Amino acid sequence: MQTRFRIGVIGHTGRGNYGHGLDTVWLEMPDCEIVAVADADETGLAAAQKRLHVGRGYADYRQMLDEAKPDVVAVAPRWLDQHRDMVVAAAERGMHVYMEKPFCRTLEEADEIVAACEKHKVKLAIAHQTRYSPRLQMVRQLLEEGAIGKVLEMRGRGKEDRRGGGEDLWVLGSHVMNLIHYLGGEALWCFARVLQDGQPVTRAHVQPGAEGIGSLAGDTVAAMYGLDNGVTAYFGSHRNAGGERFGLQVYGSEGVIEVLTGHLPSVQILRDRNWSPGRSSTKWLPVSSAGVGEAEPLTDRGLHGGNLLACRDLIDAIQEDRYPECNVYEARETIAMIAAVFESHRLGAPVEFPLKTRKNPLDLMT
Repeated sequence: MQTRFRIGVIGHTGRGNYGHGLDTVWLEMPDCEIVAVADADETGLAAAQKRLHVGRGYADYRQMLDEAKPDVVAVAPRWLDQHRDMVVAAAERGMHVYMEKPFCRTLEEADEIVAACEKHKVKLAIAHQTRYSPRLQMVRQLLEEGAIGKVLEMRGRGKEDRRGGGEDLWVLGSHVMNLIHYLGGEALWCFARVLQDGQPVTRAHVQPGAEGIGSLAGDTVAAMYGLDNGVTAYFGSHRNAGGERFGLQVYGSEGVIEVLTGHLPSVQILRDRNWSPGRSSTKWLPVSSAGVGEAEPLTDRGLHGGNLLACRDLIDAIQEDRYPECNVYEARETIAMIAAVFESHRLGAPVEFPLKTRKNPLDLMT
């Protein structure tokens, strides 16, 4: 069994940088050593070498992969226009991957990444950090124990800041889609509408999205999903609507569980079948990794803590020859749930999974 892992970091200063700490997390992994970093920006590369205490720096990440020969590659840029090429390059060399979300731009790219990982027997983990949280595991346990009765529906929202609508769906909604998938099961169908200034999005509204997303449109998104366990899930985002609603609420016949995002996200439960604390004597109760109303035994370390859990799980998955907790297939499912919103809007009808369209649906609008 391999006891020490060589880590290569790929960043791109000015085009996604190094994500949410996907570079520095390895410094706290005792069985991992950063052996090289790649960044096409000269100034950014020098800063990364200093920050990561590594001598070997490359302008070309492919050269880094060939010469430094890492066991695991951190694909760190937040921008996703290079994700497919970076991950496939690592996979073709038999190198495992920890990568920033969103996964990639289209289902076509997702299929190519999955095929490369399967062919070369590579493990891939994606940084949907809440997915690794001990509090989320407690939420799943509570649902399985029937803490809120029969689950009836789920409601998710993005951050609804200046990115609200299509960009919010991609960047923050990816976390929510992953939560829906984990807690609610596979999506069977999606029915959605995308609006711009109160009007249905047309070809004229489609423009290049920020952060390498690809074609994008819409300041308002309303989507409904049918899940394979009979639950209906909803996602909505309105630009500049504000608030602290980013996360997921799970509604059951006997109450509600709310899950926000992060290493140790805010989680609370309302044991009220009316879903309204103002109509009964019930109150929201906090949920920790130890249970309902229990003190949290763990220290919240923010994004770094989430990365540590994810990277530890990836290393363990490599050693145990199993899928990482949030793996390449879950990453592709998240992209499918996002793409389904735009495909349903394009067709003006519900769409079924797996989606037949593997390209960006907005590129197909007439």
